[in-house]
Amino acid sequence: MPASYPSFNRRHVLGIAITVVVAVGTLSLMGRPWWCKGGEANLWTSAVNSFHNSQHLFDPYSFTHVLHGFGFYALLWLLLRHHTTLADRLTIAIGLEALWEIIENTSFIIERYREETMALGYYGDSVTNSIGDILACAAGLALAAKLPVWATVVLFIVIEGLLLFFIRDNLLLNIIMLLWPLEALKKWQTENA
Repeated sequence: MPASYPSFNRRHVLGIAITVVVAVGTLSLMGRPWWCKGGEANLWTSAVNSFHNSQHLFDPYSFTHVLHGFGFYALLWLLLRHHTTLADRLTIAIGLEALWEIIENTSFIIERYREETMALGYYGDSVTNSIGDILACAAGLALAAKLPVWATVVLFIVIEGLLLFFIRDNLLLNIIMLLWPLEALKKWQTENA
């Protein structure tokens, strides 16, 4: 399943550029701030339990978007490998991630995170953070394309474990708490927050 890095043509570059511009424009029209309202402009923040969470280019949740890239690589490889190039699949994955960034920043999903997950003070992503999440997803897909399957699976597990240890959250818990919230899990996640 490992492949070489994608060979882009103008169609791919244009597709990715239009996707990102549309996502940025949509998020901006939705009222998402461009950067942290706290006035700081950091490339990274580790403060997941503060107003800085999801407001800077990257944060610990950026690693979950790398995992999105792993998942998109596997799904698109299974469904489209005979009909598309790796560059096509990367372009599609960026489109899917951009769509998720828009959905994730709707009032419905923001309120769902606030009510059912450990993200009690969450008020959505900044536009800059959404761009970082799209970049992280693209990096994850590119990494999955280069690594053997077993290494991608091991890296997925390691990232999930490290996130669980350091921030008491990860992609799996995020999905569980968004779809089927468990009060005991929420209580554990918010202890010592």
